[in-house]
Amino acid sequence: MSDIKLEEIFIKRSQQKKKTSPLNYKERWFILTQEKVAYYDFDSEKGKRKGLKGTVDLEKVKCVETVQPETNTPQERMYAFQIIYDEGPLYIFAKTEDVRTLWINELKKLVRFNKDLMQKYHPCFWVDGVWLCCQQEVKQAMGCKVLESSTKNGFQSTFRRTSRKPLPPTPKVEKLGRPLPPEPPEPPASSASMTVVAEYDYTPVTPQDLELRKDEEYTILERSDPNWWKARDKYGKEGYIPSNYVVEAERGLEKFDWYSKNMNRSQAEQLLKSENKDGGFLVRESSRAGKYTVSLLAKSGVEMGGSCRHYNICTTQQGQFYLAEKHHFQTIPELINYHQHNAAGMVSRLKHIVSNRAQPPSTAGLGYGVWEIDPRDLTFIKELGSGQFGVVKYGKWQGQHDVAIKMIKEGSMSEDDFIEEAKIMMKLRNENLVQLYGVCTKQRPIYIVTEFLANGCLLTYLKEGLKQHPTSVQLLEMCKDVSEGMAYLESQQYIHRDLAARNCLVDANGTVKVTDFGLSRYVLDDEYTSSAGSKFPVRWSPPEVLLYCKFSSKSDIWAYGVLMWEVYTLGKLPYERLNNTEIVDQVSRGLRLFRPQLANDKVYSIMTSCWCDKPDERPTFQELAFNVQDLLYELQ
Repeated sequence: MSDIKLEEIFIKRSQQKKKTSPLNYKERWFILTQEKVAYYDFDSEKGKRKGLKGTVDLEKVKCVETVQPETNTPQERMYAFQIIYDEGPLYIFAKTEDVRTLWINELKKLVRFNKDLMQKYHPCFWVDGVWLCCQQEVKQAMGCKVLESSTKNGFQSTFRRTSRKPLPPTPKVEKLGRPLPPEPPEPPASSASMTVVAEYDYTPVTPQDLELRKDEEYTILERSDPNWWKARDKYGKEGYIPSNYVVEAERGLEKFDWYSKNMNRSQAEQLLKSENKDGGFLVRESSRAGKYTVSLLAKSGVEMGGSCRHYNICTTQQGQFYLAEKHHFQTIPELINYHQHNAAGMVSRLKHIVSNRAQPPSTAGLGYGVWEIDPRDLTFIKELGSGQFGVVKYGKWQGQHDVAIKMIKEGSMSEDDFIEEAKIMMKLRNENLVQLYGVCTKQRPIYIVTEFLANGCLLTYLKEGLKQHPTSVQLLEMCKDVSEGMAYLESQQYIHRDLAARNCLVDANGTVKVTDFGLSRYVLDDEYTSSAGSKFPVRWSPPEVLLYCKFSSKSDIWAYGVLMWEVYTLGKLPYERLNNTEIVDQVSRGLRLFRPQLANDKVYSIMTSCWCDKPDERPTFQELAFNVQDLLYELQ
């Protein structure tokens, strides 16, 4: 282990996975590396390390914090800290405060960019089926203490599952004059080179771009822009490549064709059934972060066309992976290789790889540094609809890339302000946001060019586009998509101001993406910008917006609850029997939307948590995403 960062003998507490399990405390030899924490049995007399007892992959860590000692704690267990990951808290006891601080600081530095770090934690121990700090009896219950958003040790909580970005600092009070939000933070350029493998072909668009060929290796030279990395190919040619088209060599599952990143259960079933091969399979991320699921189509059952089965990949206490209890493997690729030859308890062995790698993801812009688009490169094909700003058309850029083109009606927008912000908005990239590609500002009307999504507006999709009655999993997946897109915006200090089903789009695979974020700030129509106006989104607005026009991320939370209601009513109009004046009056007095027939009590409780009178009592989008993911995991 040449990359050992820290090494120490600690007391480790048993994890007490069952309420009836007795607690025990044993000395273990702990080793921290760049990738994991491992702990071993050891011979105290000879001072030698013995057998491996367990590991925790650092990429799965959600929180590292101190733990308050229990009453009458012996001296050797006074300096406790916790590493929280998928399987719960790992409690470790240091011999001194200095050693504990050293390990916590190093761990926090290593996991600071993890995708599912928590905002709340339990400061006390989990003992005999209860949290001593808050008396909750569910081990997975949300923490009861907010983590300090401190960066003095290079650590900040981040939102769950989407991208590795830091949480926002305390939101700044908006001043008059519609100021621009801060530019999204960029990670420092890395001095160390990194080898990556291309997952997709990429054809250069500008002279600064570098061509990518699928499965070939490239050396990364610079990462100052999170979306476009400077790279060198095997012939020595250098240029910029989209960072989401490559994966680090020798690491991760992305290099395997059977791995489908960012695919949910419904999309997996749709893809497997479209391939229609007995034993067709893929591996995808589970709805619970850090977990993986094998989705498999078997035609041996009575169901027409076969049935899809979903098997969660489990881990042992020693960090090994398994689908069948008796067959454990050190890595997921080893597990998949075994089950390609042996069913071992599954309905079928894994016979045919089914991949979704054909369609590359959207890039942040249509080439490195491209944000001003020449309108002569655009071909208009058909009108998609019209909105607050004007007509939206489907078209092609340079005759080959599908795009949506929003033609801004003159006088409808504060154009100069928007053009300045567009440069920042282009750097926002998330799987659940509609990607802004660029703008055409050299002529009037100006154009906004974005990613094109084949299934159109979510509201229309709910009313007309679903080919069959949606399952509870499908509806919850839609809500999950929106919560994760909004969690990313929240992390970048963006306020949407007009979140609703009409402002979300659906791609060809059924993924929902948020669009038009922040655009309402540039509307020049008084009917739209004043809460007294008929165009104002009264039905999606909380009391503080209706009464005082006070927008914040918490007003977006309220709107998200209403959007969930739209999803579970398949596109009904909120408060359909009331006019705007009646809604302002009755919502301010406590009226709330009823529980939709398709929503169970747990789903409705998430909606109602968004509709608290006091904005500070509403959850964050990170917490909402966490809660929706947990419900999805229960359904699967």
